[in-house]
Amino acid sequence: MKIKIRTIVILLVLGMTTAAGLIYFGIYNVAATEQHTAPVYKLLEYAMRKSVLLRADSSRVPDLSNEQRLRSGTTHFRAHCVQCHGAPGVAPEPFSYGMMPAPANLVAAAREWEPAELFWVIRHGIKMSGMPAWEYRLSEQEIWDIVAFVERLPTLSPQEYEQWGKQVPAQASPAPARLSEADNVALGAGDAKAGERALQQYLCVTCHQIPGVAGANRHVGPPLNGIAGRRYIGGVVLNTPENMVRWLQNPKQFAPLSAMPDLGVTNKDARDIAAFLSTLEDLD
Repeated sequence: MKIKIRTIVILLVLGMTTAAGLIYFGIYNVAATEQHTAPVYKLLEYAMRKSVLLRADSSRVPDLSNEQRLRSGTTHFRAHCVQCHGAPGVAPEPFSYGMMPAPANLVAAAREWEPAELFWVIRHGIKMSGMPAWEYRLSEQEIWDIVAFVERLPTLSPQEYEQWGKQVPAQASPAPARLSEADNVALGAGDAKAGERALQQYLCVTCHQIPGVAGANRHVGPPLNGIAGRRYIGGVVLNTPENMVRWLQNPKQFAPLSAMPDLGVTNKDARDIAAFLSTLEDLD
C-alpha cells in the first residue's frame, strides 16, 4: 500500500514539475491559431461541464414554451449570440473564427445541455473561453428568453430561422437608467462584495490598479488604492458616495475631457462599485 501511495505521489510531482516547466520556459503555445493539446482540451472540457452541473439549479426553470418568451428570446439571440455562435444557415461574424476554443454551435448545445445549464452558462459565462457573462447586461427573464429560443433551435430550418428574424426585428439594448435624487435616497448603500465582482464586468480592471482584485494591475488610469481617503474624484468633484455613483455612470458630466468612457453602469451596479471603492482606504 505504501509503495502505491509513493508511486502516486511521485507521478503527481513529476506531472506538476513537467507542467511548471512547460509554462516557465514558454514551451506551451498560447496562440489561438494552434489547437489545445488533447489532454488540455479534455481537462478543460471536463472541468467546465462538472462545474456547470454542480451550480445549475433545475428547480428554477420556468415555462419555456410561451410564444412571447420565444419572440423576446429571438430578439436577444440576434442581438447578442448569433455573432459568435451563428444560427441555422447563418455564419458567425468573422472575428469569432479566430477564437480558441471555437464558440459552440448552439444547435448541438441545445441537444446536449439542460435548460438550467444553458441559463447558468449564459448568465455567468465561462472563464478563458471568450464566453461572456450576461448577468450585468440582461435581466434574468431575458436570459431565460434566450434559453427558450436556443431550445427551439434544433427544430428550425434555415428558412424557418430567417422567418423568425423577419417577424421579430433586432432591437438595440436600452441604455441603463440614470440616477435621480429620489433614487439616491431609495436605493441606499450598495453591496461592497457585489461591487468587487462588478469591477470585472465593467472592465475597471483593464485600466486601474485595484488592491485585492486579481489582474487589476494596469496603469492606464490612476490607481484606486486609497481612493476612499481622497478629497476629489478625478481631481474635479468632491469625493462623496453619491458623486462617486454619478461619476461611475457618466464621468464626462464632471470632466468632459476625461478618457474614462461611459460604460453603461446600471444604478445598482454603480452603487455596489462605489460601496467597494469606499473600502479602499489604504495607500499600500
